[in-house]
Amino acid sequence: MTLQIDLEMWQTLGLIIDYSIKILAIGYVPEGRRPSSSTAWLLTILLIPFLGLPLFLLMGSPYINRRRHRIQQEINDLIDDVHADVPDFPEGMTVSSELESVIRLNRKLTSMPAVTATNHGVYSDYQQSLDRMIASIDAARSYVHVEIYIMAWDQTTRPFYEALERAVRRGVKVRLLFDHVGSWKYPNYRRLGRELTRMGIDWYLMLPLQPWRGRFRRPDLRNHRKMLIVDGHTGFIGSQNIIDSSYLMRRNRRIGRHWMDVMVEFSGPVVSSMEMVFAGDWYSESNETLEIHDHDEVHEPSPDTVADSEINLVQLVPSGPGYTTEPNLRMFNSIIHHAKQRLVLCSPYFVPDESLLESVTSACYRGVRVELLVSEQADQFSVNHAQSSYYQALLEAGVHIYMYPRPTVLHSKFVLADPDGPDPLGVVGSSNMDMRSFGLNYEVSLMVAKGNLIGELNELAASYEQASLKLTLDRWNERSWGRRYVDNVMRLTSALQ
Repeated sequence: MTLQIDLEMWQTLGLIIDYSIKILAIGYVPEGRRPSSSTAWLLTILLIPFLGLPLFLLMGSPYINRRRHRIQQEINDLIDDVHADVPDFPEGMTVSSELESVIRLNRKLTSMPAVTATNHGVYSDYQQSLDRMIASIDAARSYVHVEIYIMAWDQTTRPFYEALERAVRRGVKVRLLFDHVGSWKYPNYRRLGRELTRMGIDWYLMLPLQPWRGRFRRPDLRNHRKMLIVDGHTGFIGSQNIIDSSYLMRRNRRIGRHWMDVMVEFSGPVVSSMEMVFAGDWYSESNETLEIHDHDEVHEPSPDTVADSEINLVQLVPSGPGYTTEPNLRMFNSIIHHAKQRLVLCSPYFVPDESLLESVTSACYRGVRVELLVSEQADQFSVNHAQSSYYQALLEAGVHIYMYPRPTVLHSKFVLADPDGPDPLGVVGSSNMDMRSFGLNYEVSLMVAKGNLIGELNELAASYEQASLKLTLDRWNERSWGRRYVDNVMRLTSALQ
């Protein structure tokens, strides 16, 4: 009799806790979230509350901690002060009213004005981009700043680190940041840290998960930025990590899988914009304040040595959990709405939110030719299926989907609006077009409004399309019921943020 009473008591207590969790979740989870994200989290909590609630507490908030938000606000205020007398775009340059509004939007959200940059090359060959970065490091006289999401010590990247070591021996100050969670699963992770220390490089982990040191946060909030800055004069930005293109995985090597990326090299005032982003991230991890150069201190090369077409009007757009307004998502949507004739979207992970999906399909309905460049098979199971769950709606709207053949992973990330028209606009950088990049990762993108960079990215897109398989609606409708089911399940999980 006593055992039955105890059992009934525990059952009643369990029901009270169960319904309390559900009632609280219904009133708390939707606050400040997209409807899709709220629905996904509520479904998880309501169906499996004892699992869903811990997951939500661990991964349900994009906020990192008070200190980092305070630092981000201080950085934003500092950038605003530095640019107080800087116009939205350089004097003497003429831009359309529509383009001016996009520049104004980006500046409002990030405090970064549009400035000039000299394009020194678009590198789509993995080894070529590494070689160019190594050459720039070897030419460094004062300092080198490296901020890369994934870094690994391997035969491909070893020359990169050796160039950094040579720089240190010349008296060049080398500072290096890489993401803790992004890098720790790759071979020689511990060796990398030891080698960097031996070389005399100042290095820190970005967003480290070290609870024994009081450093713990939501584990899937990562710093995904990829930048190299040399002497405040030369900058590299794009999608490439410092790791072998196979990502050192046995299965990748067995099936011949490798990553295809793009990096852009440039000089000019935009490099000081990059330095401001790096300085903020460096301070967040090291507590060391770096001197930030004003745009006026960074001069373009002599006009006698640079063609007019190589001078680009660009705007750096940082984003991440420290920004509550999702600058990169708003920029992408603005660029898509800007397109009048042709729109090119290249992203390894295309998992749009409601606003992005509507802007892309709306572009099709108003007569824009929309081309989506993706991998035939993404490297991540969940992303591969979540992404393909959108193909039906995209194909029905008229999107031309080009799938780069497996086993290659098309990892380049750029967008072009009317690249052949009189008022082109584009963006290249670290940000994917997915919910993670919009709300969870620290990203950095370069919006391009004038100059030859858009044309070179357009040529790169054409080469990708030529090598790709084009997906048709008829072919897509032949997929199995099982494939549809898995796609839809993964689509739901993609909104858990």
